[in-house]
Amino acid sequence: MSSDLIAHRVAATRLNRTRWTQLAAGVICMMAISSPQYVWTLFTGPMTQKLGVSLAEIQVTFSILIVLQTFFSPLQGYLADRFGLRRLIAIGCALTGLSWMLASQATSLSAFYLTYGLLGGLGTGIVYIGTVGLMVRWFPDRRGFAVGAVAAGYGFGAMLTTFPISHSLSAAGLESTLITFGLIIGIVGLVASQCLRMPPRTLQEKQPAVTAKASSVPDTAPRQMLKTPVFWLMFAMFTMMSTSGLMVISQMASFAEDFGMTNVAIFGMAAVPLALSIDRICNGLTRPLFGWISDRFGRENTMGLAFLLEGIAMMVWLNTSDSPVLFVLLSGIVFLGWGEIFSLFPSTLTDTFGTRHATTNYGFLYMAQGIGAIIGGPAAALLHQYTGSWTPIFSIAIGCDILTAVLALCVLKRMRQRWLQRQETGVERGVMPRLQMVQ
Repeated sequence: MSSDLIAHRVAATRLNRTRWTQLAAGVICMMAISSPQYVWTLFTGPMTQKLGVSLAEIQVTFSILIVLQTFFSPLQGYLADRFGLRRLIAIGCALTGLSWMLASQATSLSAFYLTYGLLGGLGTGIVYIGTVGLMVRWFPDRRGFAVGAVAAGYGFGAMLTTFPISHSLSAAGLESTLITFGLIIGIVGLVASQCLRMPPRTLQEKQPAVTAKASSVPDTAPRQMLKTPVFWLMFAMFTMMSTSGLMVISQMASFAEDFGMTNVAIFGMAAVPLALSIDRICNGLTRPLFGWISDRFGRENTMGLAFLLEGIAMMVWLNTSDSPVLFVLLSGIVFLGWGEIFSLFPSTLTDTFGTRHATTNYGFLYMAQGIGAIIGGPAAALLHQYTGSWTPIFSIAIGCDILTAVLALCVLKRMRQRWLQRQETGVERGVMPRLQMVQ
């Protein structure tokens, strides 16, 4: 065996080890900034009492958080592509922790909007978009799994904080809880972010077996991507799926109270925090699981299966809302069918439009979650306020799930195949595609 071949294998092994280290650091960063979204429902009661406002008014905070997290993501993605990820992700983690610490001192609804909502949305958005954009570059061969893994960190992170935050709210109060956990969020995220690196520009040369297949899709810049019907179909599907899941995340404490679950204990644990903890587990597991499945059996096929699973689970959940055990178990199945959108959509987008502009491109698609937050947050709360029932809200969410599953299997699959075929033959933009380096 020649010395050059030995050196090549050693370098490939080292590079492979490095990318798994990057994945671990990315997961920790995502875990650190997950609580503002996924434990939000625990703060709605204490904040409505402290500020003397309605549920619909306080839910605007959640929408601001998601809207700022998503609507600025194209800019955040561009800055990450342009100036590097480590510094921006560190800033995002610091802003997220700071948002909770400042929110603890808020004495008006507008101040709470600006701290928890606006500042927290900007911070979490920087971390989320930057981390996803980094992983699609490091793992071109396992894109679905890698994006699913870091997205799982975003789902799993709140699992570690749900019961501690619930206990702290009861024992120490709202202000102390926000300060303590805000400090933890900021410090953990800052430390983990210092381990992040961009992959080398010569990654394809060093690991051709890993990257050759995945890098064969020509890179499409955001301006050209935004002109394609396939992008807007994915945007509409992402919006509908975000709406159904965010409705559950933001409203669970409220409809759990209407279902009579607030003071119910299961196996000696309060039903709502138990359900939230199980939700976090399922919401985390589903992302790498369905990402792995999609790497092997196709993105659209996996979408159809997962989205239909959520729709059926929500249907059964609504019709068995008087059973505490089913309330807890079915809430987990709902999230098992929902959380994978954060691995399937970015992977599908990068498979379709290439890696060079992956962070910025996903930033535009991620804006769909902001629209879903508005519909699933205050709009759903207002609809409940006027109708006095959760049935219409659940019906809309179930309809979105089933429609999106059908679109994935019957429309997106064919549309994406036609787009990729045109790319291969050089019809789009009038040029022949070329093999791109993974950056």
